[in-house]
Amino acid sequence: MTEVLHDWRERQAAHRERVQRLTEGHRRRRAEGDRHPVWDFMFSYYPTTPGKLSHWHPGVNKAVVWDGGDDLPQYKDHYVRQGDVWILDVDRYMAARGKTVRYIARLLDATYRHPPVLGCFGLHEWAMVYKDAPRHPEPLRLGARGTDEVVEKSQLKCTHFDAYRFFTDAAAPRNAHTPTRDSQPQLEQPGCLHATMDLYKWATKLGPLIPGELWLDCFELACDVRRLDMEASPYDLREWGFEPVRIETPAGRAEYVQRQKGLMGRGQEIRKRLLAYTG
Repeated sequence: MTEVLHDWRERQAAHRERVQRLTEGHRRRRAEGDRHPVWDFMFSYYPTTPGKLSHWHPGVNKAVVWDGGDDLPQYKDHYVRQGDVWILDVDRYMAARGKTVRYIARLLDATYRHPPVLGCFGLHEWAMVYKDAPRHPEPLRLGARGTDEVVEKSQLKCTHFDAYRFFTDAAAPRNAHTPTRDSQPQLEQPGCLHATMDLYKWATKLGPLIPGELWLDCFELACDVRRLDMEASPYDLREWGFEPVRIETPAGRAEYVQRQKGLMGRGQEIRKRLLAYTG
């Protein structure tokens, strides 16, 4: 049954104001030509600009009241007018994007059901520099040798292909798994920080099926995951205002797992919400 949103103009405006707030720092740095080792990732690895992020959609099975004004939700030619409402033509959208939607739904459902793997301690970032040159200009907190020693004394158990594919040649054989794109639905699990961060990617790919409010919830969660991901990394980011989570120590590992569990819980709730819009 279709829900008609009479307050959609207010929702659209609130969405845009939220985007302005969430992206203020990035927009300022971009205008000034500055880089940021943590937050630039949110707009490069996930290539959605603040302008695109400001595009609000009501979501599947929700319509907005046709008021004759400009700035109605748009997605190619997939919105249609039906009497006094403006609504996404789901059949038309699925004809164009159905394969992608079904894949995302299967992946989200599988990830939701898999038991979490905790205690990876964010070592994927360490494995990306093991016995090789750092990928970023920021210094390694423990130096090259100290970083290598942490990897050698730890168990790598990364399940996420898009992290594993950046492992150095020396680190890859040390991992407990050999993730591939094809094995992603079998290996992806809710404890993985990157699987949680990628909820933003999947929400973006689902496009107008997802309400704008949920899309921004995914973005905010991804930013919180990114913070822990880099605080637990081998890089020294204190100059940028990020205190390290020292995963080479028992206290640091305990802190990592505690925060990992909190992010996982939020991720599972959002994953469930996304699945409700892909049926």
